[in-house]
Amino acid sequence: MRHVNIPVFIPHLGCPNQCVFCNQRTISGVKSFDSLSVVKTIDDALSTVDKEDFTEIAFFGGSFTGIDRALMTELLEIAYSYVKAGRVKSVRCSTRPDYIDEEIISILKKYSVNVVELGLQSTSDKVLSLTKRNHTFDDEERACRLITEAGIELVGQMMIGLPGSTPLDEIKTAEFIINSGASGARVYPTVVFRDTELCSMAVSGDYIPLSLEDAVRRSAEVVKLFRLSGLRVIRIGLQASEGLSSSDTYFAGPNHPSLGELVENKIYLDKITAELEKHTLSSDTKVYITVPSGDLSKALGQKKHNKNYLMERFNLKDMLFSTDESLGFGEMTVKVRKDI
Repeated sequence: MRHVNIPVFIPHLGCPNQCVFCNQRTISGVKSFDSLSVVKTIDDALSTVDKEDFTEIAFFGGSFTGIDRALMTELLEIAYSYVKAGRVKSVRCSTRPDYIDEEIISILKKYSVNVVELGLQSTSDKVLSLTKRNHTFDDEERACRLITEAGIELVGQMMIGLPGSTPLDEIKTAEFIINSGASGARVYPTVVFRDTELCSMAVSGDYIPLSLEDAVRRSAEVVKLFRLSGLRVIRIGLQASEGLSSSDTYFAGPNHPSLGELVENKIYLDKITAELEKHTLSSDTKVYITVPSGDLSKALGQKKHNKNYLMERFNLKDMLFSTDESLGFGEMTVKVRKDI
């Protein structure tokens, strides 16, 4: 069964804060909002999906539970009408930890909101302060508890490379998302957009954007933790779009169209390296790597970067990559043979 989200973007409505990295009008590509267009958006999307698909209406882009209560209820009524009619299976939304309380939870449950994606950008109060999130880690803990205790599925959204953030801070944030009972996560390396305070900080030198290499390395470390725990990684990096890459919008940072693929390449590179380090290798050694079907390009790396790097590092005669459909997700075999 295919999982399909019908995204309805609520650009920055309901959020009085202006986090240093945020320009939601740019990120969502939506500069205004008309609730009357929601039905058309949903109907147009439903015309492209099969009845067998698991389809959700997803309110993204702003802090959904912080918008005007009448507007939030109106939008939920619209979405819930599709659930009652059997045209979609459920509703999901994204919001901030400080816009979750008992009353909000009861409203979400009433309208069949089964998933809440929560902005848990960092668990460090220092980083939260530097980025002007205007909430603390205590707010994150409370919101996660309220969501999971209500039986609503939790997805954590975290960021890599925020002002003041270290790799250890990011590991701790990932561990908190895992331990909070989340079922999934999104990982977003920090990108600097124009018309944000972070852009001014980058211009002045108060913030140094991540290089692509550092973003890939640091993202890979948290993704490994999520995968090890069995938590699903829904997305790595922002959705690629022309608008996010234009010079009028983008200023600096790791806004790569294939960032997720680069992270997957790095994870495979680290796994293969760790296996090869267990062996005594020489120039007459051949290495055979077998990965699940569909993972060959990830193991090889873009433009065969992983293969070329490993052959040079370990002075190998050859490396042969193949696939085996019997291997499960994340599984891999490494065989080493020396020519006689």
